[in-house]
Amino acid sequence: MTRRITLCPLAAAVCLAATAGPASAQLGPRQPLLPVAQVASISQADLRGLVLDERGRPLANAVVSALGATTAFAVSDGDGRFVIRNLPFGPYLVRAHLQGYLPARGRIIQVDQSSHGVSTIALTRRGDEAEAPQVLTAGVGPADVAAGAGDESGTHDHSETAWWLRHLPRSVLKDATTAIDLTDDDSFLETPFSGLGWAVGTPARVATSLFSEIPFSGQVNLLTRTSFDRPQDLFSAERWLPGGVAFLTLEAPTGGGDWTMRGAITQGDLSSWILAGSYVRRPSGAHRYQAGMSYGMQRYQGGNADALAAVSDGGRNVGAMYAYDDWAVNSRLSVSYGAKYARYDYLATRGLLSPRASVTVAPAPHDTFRVRATLSRRAVAPGAEEFIPPSTGLWLPPERTFSTISTRNAFVPEHIDHLEVAAERSWAGDILVGVRAFRQNVDDQLVTLFGVGLPDRAAASVGHYYVASGGDVDARGWGVSVSREVSEGIRASVDYTRVDSTWSRRPPDVALLSSAAASVLRDEEHIHDVTTSFESLVPVTDTRLFVVYKVNTGFADASAPGARAGTRFDVQVNQSLPFMNFTSAQWEMLVAVRSLFREALLDASVYDELLVLRPPKRIVGGVTVRF
Repeated sequence: MTRRITLCPLAAAVCLAATAGPASAQLGPRQPLLPVAQVASISQADLRGLVLDERGRPLANAVVSALGATTAFAVSDGDGRFVIRNLPFGPYLVRAHLQGYLPARGRIIQVDQSSHGVSTIALTRRGDEAEAPQVLTAGVGPADVAAGAGDESGTHDHSETAWWLRHLPRSVLKDATTAIDLTDDDSFLETPFSGLGWAVGTPARVATSLFSEIPFSGQVNLLTRTSFDRPQDLFSAERWLPGGVAFLTLEAPTGGGDWTMRGAITQGDLSSWILAGSYVRRPSGAHRYQAGMSYGMQRYQGGNADALAAVSDGGRNVGAMYAYDDWAVNSRLSVSYGAKYARYDYLATRGLLSPRASVTVAPAPHDTFRVRATLSRRAVAPGAEEFIPPSTGLWLPPERTFSTISTRNAFVPEHIDHLEVAAERSWAGDILVGVRAFRQNVDDQLVTLFGVGLPDRAAASVGHYYVASGGDVDARGWGVSVSREVSEGIRASVDYTRVDSTWSRRPPDVALLSSAAASVLRDEEHIHDVTTSFESLVPVTDTRLFVVYKVNTGFADASAPGARAGTRFDVQVNQSLPFMNFTSAQWEMLVAVRSLFREALLDASVYDELLVLRPPKRIVGGVTVRF
């Protein structure tokens, strides 16, 4: 194709002052969220009480814990009184613990302006071994009961299964003659239920304490994910069943930078895993390096004929590596350059290279105005989103299968030549305004089809999709964005983009696409896009919310080829679980709903998301443990 670079006029926009957030035209990194400011005099209160023994006498040196929006402790004085000051409003689990006394049953106390504290907490002194609650060993029943002994009535199950269970070889744990008393362990200060505390609290506390002296952190995600076309599909057993995902990340700081290792695995008809590692060198001097690599595998053992035919030897393997350098030439000039190389075992040309370079200039030494020019060539394989880890958002292993609609049964990669010039400046302190103009030349634009029936093939379900080449396109456009931090911890943004495109080559499978998905075939067109984002952090409830909402006139439509306007979204909520915090671990509940299919990148084709036909809604939920 003849490639001519033409810069379109830049446009400015005036937006409401209430909008804010990271926009696609931003040149610098996203600003971290700050807690929403609260007035201490009306959002905090003191918790007071009295610790007594079973005879009503005050107990000194008893440790009282309150677990809720935060974790706080106090020690009773000589009169048995304690005070826990400056607790944020909310419910708290209050317990008391003293050596030689049985731990008191926890109680939930609502801390607010009208709360006056706990009247008394009673502790009972430990009696004789026969009177104290018996602690069980790993076997079933009391520790001094021999394995295989019957009950007091002498009756028991006489089945063959019961006989084998009673005569199993005794393990090391069953042979233990001394029961381990866990009631003196401090974990009772941090577990809300005594029975659950023994089973969950103590092992979690011990596991996390193993890493308390090692200078690294991480998180574990235990997630369940599923997809659906319509809400009623969630209650249908014929649809794609939910699947579990286990994710682990470890981050280790060093003297010069930070190491990160991530891994995820899922099991089922589609078994897959992905592993990635990266290193980012801290800025010291003029250069800041970052490098990493990833490897993903997908193995399919289901009954979809198209998926089985497309997956050679029953599986796919993809590896990728990258390296980038940010070079600060001086205070007003910086250069960024690097490349990414990926190898796909299901492509005819397996290796794909994606170089990128940019220059950023600050014309005035004491002004926030900056200009950036970016040039890149990006190569994308069909199905790459299943194997390449995203730069933001949830990190999931390959969860869908895909095949080509081409009769040649060959996957064709997409190549994008991208040139962009952008400028940004801060106004009134916290309002960031950016404008940009870009030009793209795309060869073999990717088309992704869900729920499409092809001749002699079954319709693609939410767990499988078809890919194809949509032809070549030249796109020119401009955009303007406004972002602002509305208040501490709340940020929002609005981004408008206008694109004019011309398709220079028809796809090789134009006849098949015309009958199955005519809305993905384009000629000359004008596209308007409005993308808004909102993110917030509320420390009172420790809730994090992230929302992206996209309106575009160019989305492919399965029902009416002429009506292409549509909306897509991404919503993610993280809620801290205050009653599940241990010594060095923090528990969170995660819920995410998403209809956007691809990750939005500055150098990605403007049609990557638009030519995804009927993307299913994806739901992900589970528990996150940070340590």
